[in-house]
Amino acid sequence: MIIDPQDVPTQRSTNYPDPFKALVAGRMRQRLGKFAGLKNFGVNLVKLEPGSYSALRHWHSHQDEFIYILEGELTLITDAGEQILTPGMAAGFPAGEANGHHLVNRSSVVGVYLEVGDRTPNDTAIYPDEPGLLTIPSPDGVFREFTYQDGTLS
Repeated sequence: MIIDPQDVPTQRSTNYPDPFKALVAGRMRQRLGKFAGLKNFGVNLVKLEPGSYSALRHWHSHQDEFIYILEGELTLITDAGEQILTPGMAAGFPAGEANGHHLVNRSSVVGVYLEVGDRTPNDTAIYPDEPGLLTIPSPDGVFREFTYQDGTLS
């Protein structure tokens, strides 16, 4: 299936709890993989406005992730520190590796990148900067619900 990104809806919404929604308010996703009917992994074309985060810093128990920078300059923040990524650079995050990561746009222009992740069932995301926060997956690995380890919903 050939996809023209202009035909793919742009999503600005997030299921992050209220205290964190503002951090990702400048993230716009086009779910290319879903649009193509892919079932085993997702591919998103993401635009990140200046000042916005791609996500809270996180890592996955069962899901591999991969990003590829297309436009702009984005700062990758991991447990190892910070690195500026520019077009043509990529990064991968193996499942089960406790290395919290996210992108932050500290530049003055919109950054654009591809993000690829699998849909492994029973994946949990852990957020090292928010002690106790995690996501519980749906059986299909697509939907995530935020909760705290003590059982309170966020």
